Amino acid sequence: MITLLINGHSRQVKTAPDTPLLYVLRGELNVMTPKFGCGLAQCGACSVLVDGEEVRACIYPIMALEGKQIITVDGLPARWQQQRALQDDPERLHPVQQAWIDEQVPQCGICQYGMMIKATELLENNPSPSDEDINHAMTVSGPSAHLCRCGAYAAIKDGIHRAAALIKGAELINTKTVEG
Repeated sequence: MITLLINGHSRQVKTAPDTPLLYVLRGELNVMTPKFGCGLAQCGACSVLVDGEEVRACIYPIMALEGKQIITVDGLPARWQQQRALQDDPERLHPVQQAWIDEQVPQCGICQYGMMIKATELLENNPSPSDEDINHAMTVSGPSAHLCRCGAYAAIKDGIHRAAALIKGAELINTKTVEG
């Protein structure tokens, strides 16, 4: 048995150690947000955060994940609340998720969870990205570019900028609360 820490919960899996994480998440643990897109780490639909870095779950073997923090889109709200020392609120979304709703980013939705994971990684490292920073993150910084078959790249970029503004607004509110 291998124990995985997924979205803050310890989960034991019986699958072979060389099984890719995506198949364990979807097939054994019923975590459906990472999507199967290509199976070759070429599209990003299966992206998750592992210790804060985006990885492609379709090729990442579970034996390499024991003791590491795995976050899917489902775990982003709790991650945000923990990072910001916010009161636990099951209704509160991560700013990236809220921005995706506000900007109505998804079209078909296959790539969107991976895009949100990559956007989260980007914003945690660069809270005020330029268009060039976003383009670099989505096309060059991983094993391959994140692909959107619907061509919603402009909406994705708008979503990332909106998320950055939401994060900045939250930081201003927290600063005023602490100072005031």
